[in-house]
Amino acid sequence: MLNTIGFLGCGNMGGAVARAVCKAADPQNVWLANRTAAKAEALAAELGCNTTINDEVAGRCNLIFLAVKPQMMEELLAPLRFTLAERPSRFVLCSMAAGLSIARIQEMAGGDYPVIRIMPNTPASVGAGMIQYCTSNVTAEEEAEFLKLMAPAGRLDAVPEGLIDAASCVSGCGPAWVYQFIEALADGGVACGLPRAKAQEYAAQMVLGSAKLVLESGQHPGALKDAVCSPGGSTIQGVRVLEEKGLRGAVMDAVIASYNKTKEMGKG
Repeated sequence: MLNTIGFLGCGNMGGAVARAVCKAADPQNVWLANRTAAKAEALAAELGCNTTINDEVAGRCNLIFLAVKPQMMEELLAPLRFTLAERPSRFVLCSMAAGLSIARIQEMAGGDYPVIRIMPNTPASVGAGMIQYCTSNVTAEEEAEFLKLMAPAGRLDAVPEGLIDAASCVSGCGPAWVYQFIEALADGGVACGLPRAKAQEYAAQMVLGSAKLVLESGQHPGALKDAVCSPGGSTIQGVRVLEEKGLRGAVMDAVIASYNKTKEMGKG
């Protein structure tokens, strides 16, 4: 039973997942620990959950989210190895560190423990995340319970571990590039005379609606793009400029660059 939940780390990603989990679980069963205690205290006050220290989370929680950066994982887990090894009851570790395999997490934690590896993204904090996951030594009941806890975060999709790094570079890194795109669209609107707040609202809602149409229609993005481009119209002129400037190639290169960096971090 995953009825006590702990977070080791309360940064942007840990906070986003904690906000989602506290919608599905009783916040009084959620415990937060962070290197900077004030950050955990602020999040706990917002969500109505508890703060504690790393060793307490490792010793008492059934589901333990490892919410630190990949380069900090070994430093986090090394002091907790004895506490985890001495536990009489079963627990599940949940890592959200890019590039670190389940086997590497188990090695750092000091045992062949049940592990769920997730790749969340920041839209999880508003219930619109895309979260890939894979598991090792986790029962079907534990997986089902985990999916219930994570449901308020958005869509979850089970993938083979061999694909999770590539997945994270599309949906995990992707929000940063979408925010750049929204900002650029808004800047263009401002250049054409729109007030900043209006331009940003229009750009963001347009991206939201366009993404929803892709998901709900099942149509190829190219077909949806063609439907907006009237012969001799305004939109096709914009498409032509984006093609000339290499938008597609730049976006593909961004995904590949992030993937290569993710693989590099996993070797550390």
